[in-house]
Amino acid sequence: MPPLTPALRQEYEDLFRSCQIRSERASEIESTVNQILSGQSRYQTVAAATRVPWYFIGAIHSMECSCSFREHLHNGDPLTDRTVNVPIGRPKVWNPPSDWESSAKDSLNYEGYTGQSDWSLAAILYRFEAYNGWGYRGKGVNSPYLWSFSQLYTQGKYVADGIWSDTAVSQQCGAAVLLRRMVERSLVSFPSPLDPEHNIGPYVARYSTTTPTDPAVLSQAIALQHWLNTFPGVFLREDGICGDRTSETYRQVTGSYLPGDPRA
Repeated sequence: MPPLTPALRQEYEDLFRSCQIRSERASEIESTVNQILSGQSRYQTVAAATRVPWYFIGAIHSMECSCSFREHLHNGDPLTDRTVNVPIGRPKVWNPPSDWESSAKDSLNYEGYTGQSDWSLAAILYRFEAYNGWGYRGKGVNSPYLWSFSQLYTQGKYVADGIWSDTAVSQQCGAAVLLRRMVERSLVSFPSPLDPEHNIGPYVARYSTTTPTDPAVLSQAIALQHWLNTFPGVFLREDGICGDRTSETYRQVTGSYLPGDPRA
């Protein structure tokens, strides 16, 4: 397991910042995020006991169990018995209790995540990858466990333990992509002071809640969002719709809302 070095932190942050959801997968991603939100109260119960963020638990639950509360968070095995797949025999005490929350706490304890203090963006992405394994790095492929359904992953997959296919494609949305969409929807945030050394750039666009029909205006709006995304802690979807969120971020950077914003 590689250490979370400054270079690896930067790699995760750069990937997350550049991550773009595949448009043909947008509805599936939205549905999965909504599914996670429907279980938020149960994730928060486990979060309160472990100090692991609820959205991390929710994303792992989606990856391992398709958000089913009848399966172990460890690996998706049914709660009717201890796990039979890796990790085998978890939780060690399991008859009773047999509730999902107890299993989830055991999984997070087993991984060493309970009580950790660093839940920065890079640390979260590092633990996503650790949860599934590091084998994709040896194949030169961004792990689909994190990046599937984004432009950062195309193909290549372990179809079973230790069995690699160059042509297999993951059909499951990656955990980092789910997190990216939650950030875009302002469901999750990673507070960070804006970098005072950034120079204010020339990018500006008019406030709008719809996609511009003029290609030049659309290009200008996307350029603005791309520029705003260069600031620490900013994660905007670069879709050319410069509504409330883009305008508020522009205000944080420049001190003013976008032209046309009714709050200006």
